[in-house]
Amino acid sequence: PHPPGGAEPLSAVSDLELRELSEQLLLADSNRARPGQLVLNLQRPEGDPEAQSSRLFSYVSPDLLSRPTFSRLLALLDNYEPQTGREETVAASEKQEEQEFLATALDTPVLALLERFVLSKRLYPSAEAFRADLHSMWFGLYSRSGRKALDSSGFEHVFHGEVKKGTVSGCHNWVQLQALERAGWLEYLGYTWDGPWTGFPDVLSLQFHWDGHSKPRGSLLVGSSPEFDLALFTLCFLARITLTCPHKCHVSLGGEAATIQTYSWDKQRLVASAYPLTP
Repeated sequence: PHPPGGAEPLSAVSDLELRELSEQLLLADSNRARPGQLVLNLQRPEGDPEAQSSRLFSYVSPDLLSRPTFSRLLALLDNYEPQTGREETVAASEKQEEQEFLATALDTPVLALLERFVLSKRLYPSAEAFRADLHSMWFGLYSRSGRKALDSSGFEHVFHGEVKKGTVSGCHNWVQLQALERAGWLEYLGYTWDGPWTGFPDVLSLQFHWDGHSKPRGSLLVGSSPEFDLALFTLCFLARITLTCPHKCHVSLGGEAATIQTYSWDKQRLVASAYPLTP
């Protein structure tokens, strides 16, 4: 069901408003990685004959990962069956983890800013309505296997990642990538694009294997907090998605232009995917 405002309730939001709000979200993101808290080993670009696999994350601060939204996200990441076609069974304890993650994220300045914005645009009649739809659009289950099983959700696809027909699909979150690498399941094969950002968040396009499954190219924000990714992707999903086709969302991060691509699932108000576009 659509919340009050119709199928495209934020279509009147201008690109200028999106750029201004995305910069405000970034300024509010006090939990993003600071210098010394996250050290990357990008190596040579993918395709360089001298490139060789090595660890992507040279160092991630334990203090950073122990912050409430990071720890709540990490607690969620063992809840999913990555293979599409296999039913996702959500236990009561996992539902509780979903609610705890969203409640913790909503308690941050980043999500508070987004909530004030969508309420100012009269998209929702109340904060409670927005929060209920936030859970639905990200955690609502659907099928990526020809309706054979309820095997996916926007959160699983974007923040965790999936394996479909032997290839990695989604997996657009750096916290998940560092967790996979720490567990010995990620083989980093190099980057295909590195944005102009010198601090965090950065925008990267990477190539890697997850448990032997290939991701030829995957783009993501690196060094941002979970609440920032959630807020920026939600903003773009609400502001630029239509239920018939995807749209590009033009934002600004630290004075540099960026574009977020979002998709809805099967003409429903459910997130199918969200990630930064790269050349």
